[in-house]
Amino acid sequence: MSTLALIIVQLMNGIQLGVMLFLMASGLTLVFGLMNFINLAHGSFYMIGAFIASSAVLWTGGFPSALVIAMLGTGLVGLALELGLLRHLYRKSHLQQVLITFGLILVLNELARIIWGALPVALRIPDFLSGSVEIMSGETYPVYRLAILAVGLLVALVLYFIINHTRAGMWVRAGASDRVIASAMGVNVGLVFSLLFAFGAALAGLAGVMAGPILTVQVGMGEPILILSLVVTVIGGIGSVRGAFIASLLVGIVDTFGRVLLPPALGSMIIFVFMAIFLAYRPQGLFATGR
Repeated sequence: MSTLALIIVQLMNGIQLGVMLFLMASGLTLVFGLMNFINLAHGSFYMIGAFIASSAVLWTGGFPSALVIAMLGTGLVGLALELGLLRHLYRKSHLQQVLITFGLILVLNELARIIWGALPVALRIPDFLSGSVEIMSGETYPVYRLAILAVGLLVALVLYFIINHTRAGMWVRAGASDRVIASAMGVNVGLVFSLLFAFGAALAGLAGVMAGPILTVQVGMGEPILILSLVVTVIGGIGSVRGAFIASLLVGIVDTFGRVLLPPALGSMIIFVFMAIFLAYRPQGLFATGR
């Protein structure tokens, strides 16, 4: 492989990783930035989505239907947790939120181990997305990774439209800005926040489904990507979906090239060095929301 081809392939890999991170970080930044709630269990929704999809493929025999089932299932799990437990933590300190949601990670990991077992579960790339396409003379790139790019870009456009050009987005912004005034104006802020949390969980589940055929579907798979998603959320600016999208691409590209060009010990930590340098000059992130 020529140097130019290697650079192009790794750049596409970085963008693909960035898009995957955006699917995770978009829900995380909405919950953190707009609801002022730190949910460390967000990575568990990523794991749950992948596991549900692996089972749904066996039930239905089709990847698209399994993807829809996994998103709906993960969204319902998120909604149930929000209604039953997490909504009581909104007025608690961030330290209490961190401790309780960290404990929730352990609980959900054990539940996944009980339901699906301790061994990794297979999630096969669908036949219609298998194979490769030629991106330059003699060099190919997997179709499935291109599909991940397309899904991530579609989600970004849908989120932008919902948040900025729909009544639901206006309710979310109003409830985040001043919950008391929004309630006085007739907005059911509790319902809006519950649906927002479920939507964020569904996006994390979508990320898990898309990552499943590339990575291993196993217990604890959500923790590594949760760390990178938190990095994206901080760099992009708390509560900014636009910032999360740009930061996701930056983090994905830096992480990919760091692991390719640098020694393993340094490559695994380059993204945190990048975050430290970035925040030293712009501590509010790319797009501050004022929260």
